[in-house]
Amino acid sequence: LALLTWKLGPDNLAMLDDTVTLIIYATLAGIFLFQTVRIYQINHHVFTQEVPEIERYKFKQVAVLNLAYFVTFGSELAVVSMLPLFFLDTFDLDARLAGLLASGYAFMNLVARPSGGLVSDKFGRKKTLLILIAGLAIGYAILGNVDAAWPVWLAVIATMACSFFVQAGEGAVFAMVPLVKRRLTGQVAGMAGAYGNVGAVTFLTVFSFVSPQIFFMVIAGAAIVTWLAVSLLLEEPRGHMHEVLPDGTVQMIEVE
Repeated sequence: LALLTWKLGPDNLAMLDDTVTLIIYATLAGIFLFQTVRIYQINHHVFTQEVPEIERYKFKQVAVLNLAYFVTFGSELAVVSMLPLFFLDTFDLDARLAGLLASGYAFMNLVARPSGGLVSDKFGRKKTLLILIAGLAIGYAILGNVDAAWPVWLAVIATMACSFFVQAGEGAVFAMVPLVKRRLTGQVAGMAGAYGNVGAVTFLTVFSFVSPQIFFMVIAGAAIVTWLAVSLLLEEPRGHMHEVLPDGTVQMIEVE
């Protein structure tokens, strides 16, 4: 929100005056401080008391999944926002045709996202995510080379192919989210989803300073960083999860 305020403020689009901008900044700072204090108040026992083994989980799993959704869903939102204009300017199309061709990127969602989850469940979650993020990086690198010399049909195919890896990657991320910690599934899912929106704002802010070609390359670079994080830090879910039943007994659930 601070980034959006800065972009809309007097130094950029001038849609907000100095007073309103300062009020928003102060409000956001107050909210941040309040949330920081509340987080500590709720979780301070973690620093003073030993957490039972059955309640522990590795936060790096959450962090890497957040980063993966940052680059998958975040890039999807950003590209959907700019792609019609990209087709319009690059190929000198009318607005309706440019929008129609660009819609192919979003259309892939119907097939790609559930496919990512399905493949992840069948063939291994970490391996699937690595393959999809690699495909995403290659796809955006290809889009970074699209110019007016390309046939329009080939640019559309490249766009849809890239979109498949992007949105299948989103499905693969959420194939792992429930396996981090069953009791915290909603919290982990909410955090990962939020980072998708953070990614969109970040990438669109970059886009406001650079050409579309560099914009696509920046996303490809972010995907490479994410691939390394997944490769080095993310652990394939194995073993058992637990769930505490209403009667207080603990049920062990095998992770396949």
